[in-house]
Amino acid sequence: MSITEKEIAMRSLFSRRLGSLIESHGIQQNDLAMKIGVSESTVGKWILKKAMPRMGTIQKLADYFGVPKSYFLEESPAAPQDAPAPLPSDRRKIARIPVLGRVAAGIPIEAIENIEDYEERYISVLEDPHDYFALRIVGHSMEPRIWDGDVVIVHKQDDVDSGQIAVVLVNGDDATVKQLKKSSSGITLIGLNPTVYSPHFYTADEVISLPVRILGLVVEVRGKL
Repeated sequence: MSITEKEIAMRSLFSRRLGSLIESHGIQQNDLAMKIGVSESTVGKWILKKAMPRMGTIQKLADYFGVPKSYFLEESPAAPQDAPAPLPSDRRKIARIPVLGRVAAGIPIEAIENIEDYEERYISVLEDPHDYFALRIVGHSMEPRIWDGDVVIVHKQDDVDSGQIAVVLVNGDDATVKQLKKSSSGITLIGLNPTVYSPHFYTADEVISLPVRILGLVVEVRGKL
């Protein structure tokens, strides 16, 4: 029996969220399977988007990772209180993350060689510190959540969930931090302060031709005095 587009989307969201939790907690799939009472192959099917667990099992996963059940089922980004619980001390290490510069138009992120500063952050012992970078925010388009002068910690990745905040490169050299709204027709970049930045929509064709490229997910904001 074929599955609907809605079911495909739910499986994809669940797979991304579960995979992220497994990675951040440094847990093996077989260990997770044992903890919640399913087979390792079942967990594998979830990760591969071949199946979805029942609601009772999703609740077990939510209880185990310390997140609400909605974290696995809703596209909206998790609120700070919904974020994964801190890693146990024996599963984390301190990463020294370079602050590469400022998020400003006309500066290609990957071409910035000057390191302004460093930030330290706990990450999983299984993660590579080089998968993170930091940037200093210029402007007021993301207020009141992110203020001018704040530093954002970014995890390098080429895709994020709809509703999350990411570093995006437009036209190859115009870098910006914005909330993304994704649809089959394209991507909308949204500033949280509409008086400064109106939503900007890029069609699916423009995403490819310009291009509009996601450089990473904003995982933490650090305010600076």
